[in-house]
Amino acid sequence: MDDPLLLSRIQFAFTIMFHYLFPPLTIGLSLVLVYLDGMSLRTGDSLYASAARFWTRIFALNFAIGVATGIVMEFEFGTNWSTYSRFVGDVFGSALAAEGIFAFFLESGFLAVLVFGWSRVGPRMHFFSTCMVALGSIFSSIWIVVANSWQQTPAGHHIVPVLRDGAPWIVRGEPVMRAEIVDFWAMVLNPSSIQRLVHVWIGCLIMGAFFVMSISAWYLLRDRHRAFAERSFRGALLLGTLASLAAPISGHFQARGVYQHQPAKLAAFEGHFHTGPGDLSLFGIPDSEAAEVRDEIAIPGGLSFLLFGDRDTPVMGLDRFRPRDRPPVTIPFASYHLMIALGMGFVALTLTATFFLWRGSLFRQRWLLWIFVFAVLGAVAANQAGWVAAEVGRQPWIVYPPLPVDSAGNPLLDAHGFVTYESQQGLRTADAVSPVVSAAQVRRSIALFGLIYALLLGVWIFVLNDKIQRGPELLDRDADRRRPGFLGAAVTRTGHAESLTGTAAKGQDQA
Repeated sequence: MDDPLLLSRIQFAFTIMFHYLFPPLTIGLSLVLVYLDGMSLRTGDSLYASAARFWTRIFALNFAIGVATGIVMEFEFGTNWSTYSRFVGDVFGSALAAEGIFAFFLESGFLAVLVFGWSRVGPRMHFFSTCMVALGSIFSSIWIVVANSWQQTPAGHHIVPVLRDGAPWIVRGEPVMRAEIVDFWAMVLNPSSIQRLVHVWIGCLIMGAFFVMSISAWYLLRDRHRAFAERSFRGALLLGTLASLAAPISGHFQARGVYQHQPAKLAAFEGHFHTGPGDLSLFGIPDSEAAEVRDEIAIPGGLSFLLFGDRDTPVMGLDRFRPRDRPPVTIPFASYHLMIALGMGFVALTLTATFFLWRGSLFRQRWLLWIFVFAVLGAVAANQAGWVAAEVGRQPWIVYPPLPVDSAGNPLLDAHGFVTYESQQGLRTADAVSPVVSAAQVRRSIALFGLIYALLLGVWIFVLNDKIQRGPELLDRDADRRRPGFLGAAVTRTGHAESLTGTAAKGQDQA
């Protein structure tokens, strides 16, 4: 394999998919921590405090691995995708700077109080720190999704030439262009950012809830820490049920937005090759050469109904786009349908568990608990599949050009019936790769990253398993209520330091 473009895409996909194992867990777990620490503060129940401390340790582990794996992608933008970085630098620079200032430092700063402040700050200060950590993780997701959404539906910018010595920079006879922000809030609130952000949050809540239910179900099956496990499972089940029910609703509105701005992507999702009334594909094997979905099971007119409210309105197919502007079909089709199938499975599973909980027999259903032990893998797969569908589906563009439309909002077609994009308003993936990076260099870095990430994964599994085997520890919440406040903790630590200094001085005098 000697294509630097393909190898760079594989490398970035591998590193970002590994990294994305952890941010959804931290976001989902952060809200669980807010609930548990808040209930501990309100009720004084030591079981809530024990649960909060246990899940805080799990949260800290995921946060640490997530930070370590996320830094790599920042460097890849410059090493493998320098042309892309030059094109989007003005846009991404502001978004990533906002993430660092308003999110990362907020989350990491209060994480120290959250993890190490159990015996050093008061319950109210500890709860405040928990809220700040959760808020920081949410802020971080906002800016990352905003930056990615801008690539899907750019807004609030204009395209200008890159200047060298006051004159346009010319490469191979053409000026080098870059995107420059003209309206910051239009960039932030681009047409897809809110819909995509809500869907990402829902996916994070599902992953966090199923992670908690997986570990809790394992404890219940082993008859260990039953009170802790039952309470954790109930809270996570409520969160997981609500998020699972919200996912298809959010997905429906996001799909309509995708069709409005990126119809070729939705056509790839559904294997819709020919413009006409859209069938809703449930299963099949897409064949791009034959322009059909083989062995298809579909609802006739279902796609038209979901998009327009009737079964007869034509849906734009891939035949309305030139071959060079069409995304690949197999990977988006498969990942999109996998995500939907898993989402429907989450709805059925959580509703079934809720029924048994209402009947008072949930924790006697060992078969159901075993399903929940492994269902977290489905939550991970669904989050990964959603991103794969979104990112591969926007090819061949790394920055999607605006869809040309007439005054009525209908896509403009050329004399041959094809949508014609203004190429300078977007950036193709093939044009975004660094021109000086060789295939051999990328191959070596993939091998090295593979080794490092395998070691990180091994460390994560080992430490996580150790924490699960140890289980929660029972805390004395009455003792926690006598903890000093934030300033009191600082005074206490200062007094402790002075005491140590005095002891050392006495030792020197005696010597």
